[in-house]
Amino acid sequence: MNYEEIKRHISIRAYLAARGILPQWERGNRGMYLSPLRKERTASFSVSYDKNLCHDFGTGEGGSIIDLVARMEGCSEVEAARRLNERNTGTFVPLSNEPTPSRLAILSDRELTHPALLGYLTGRGIDPAIARTYCREVRYTIGGKEYFAIGFRNDAGGWELRNPLFKGSSTPKNITTLDNSSDTAMVFEGFIDFLSYLSLKGNLSPSIDTAVLNSVTNLQKAVPFLARHSVIHAFLDNDDAGRKALARLEESVPSSEVIDQSVFYRDYKDLNDYWQEKRRLASEEKNSLAIPQVPPHERQQQEAEWQCAMSPVKKRGPGHKF
Repeated sequence: MNYEEIKRHISIRAYLAARGILPQWERGNRGMYLSPLRKERTASFSVSYDKNLCHDFGTGEGGSIIDLVARMEGCSEVEAARRLNERNTGTFVPLSNEPTPSRLAILSDRELTHPALLGYLTGRGIDPAIARTYCREVRYTIGGKEYFAIGFRNDAGGWELRNPLFKGSSTPKNITTLDNSSDTAMVFEGFIDFLSYLSLKGNLSPSIDTAVLNSVTNLQKAVPFLARHSVIHAFLDNDDAGRKALARLEESVPSSEVIDQSVFYRDYKDLNDYWQEKRRLASEEKNSLAIPQVPPHERQQQEAEWQCAMSPVKKRGPGHKF
């Protein structure tokens, strides 16, 4: 689907419901929500069901489903449209233009073993052994239908959920921290980047303290943990949301040295994109080295033989004209 089709056919109401966000009250074709972009006690986030538009009266921001996804998932509008388009073509979660009032409910979690989920992670360069250490296979329901996904647990007991066709979370939404009693910390925007870092380094666990935001909107929740460290290595995305989060982090921890590690993958959206490309190039180089190299004099002889073999055979005797 193109931009306009996504805006018309993928419902904001259904998108929010799939993430466990329901209206505080509804009147006609309008629903009022607690803002999914910030903390508040009184609902001031309006969704127009018939126009499929949203407006946050607390910040004055609003727009289409693409605008909302870009803000909630900390990505560009182009990336938001791509994600929505991918999810709407699959069966893992019902993101259609038919709203569902049902909340996402976790049924169970178990060891991560499903081939589809492990294949998804492997395709993104994640070591399965590392994935199994930090992730679980989670079963959940939406609208009476059961689904499954990779689950990454946060400090409050909620889950970040991923599969090839769905990116969402269960409540409560929070950060995930790993405390190794270190004076240095790392901070990642999402758990895929965290797993990518470990896979890149070949380490089953980080040697220093780590915070995974699970969304840039959770940055302030991570400040008390990060502020305890004299040095913070930030592995945030190379987009507007990531750059703004980095600036807010530097302002929030004035006593700490914040090192922007995104400069090492400046040509990529995030650490996982960089890691995937690095693996692809390494694989191509390995394959090229595996091809037998023919010495120059043998190559010339082969080319001469091929030319002879491909030359037309000349017939003896008079030709016949038809």
